[in-house]
Amino acid sequence: MSEAAIRITRGPGGEVEVDGPVDAFAAGVLARAGFDTYPTLRGVWIRLPFDLGRRWENERAAWAAEMLTAARYTVDLGPGLRPAPDSASTPPRRAKTAMTAQPSPAETTRRPRH
Repeated sequence: MSEAAIRITRGPGGEVEVDGPVDAFAAGVLARAGFDTYPTLRGVWIRLPFDLGRRWENERAAWAAEMLTAARYTVDLGPGLRPAPDSASTPPRRAKTAMTAQPSPAETTRRPRH
């Protein structure tokens, strides 16, 4: 692993892209998070797919940063890529509904078949 940070930023065109020393393992982690890799004349271009919404992009970028950090890479996540507070990793709340008594299957009446 390199001392330089892997940078995940939003580019000038609005795309979320990765720059820096990405080895094969880091590329696999980024692919798991949804990033695509495209060959270019200078190397590779790693980015998230376009037009999936900023919230989705922010969640995927933050998830990639968390996974890379857990794997002991130095990661620089752009400030605009932090997920919104409401999309934090909290489980969704269930709607509060009253429990109602239901008849057992033996108590239900069946209509005779004709």
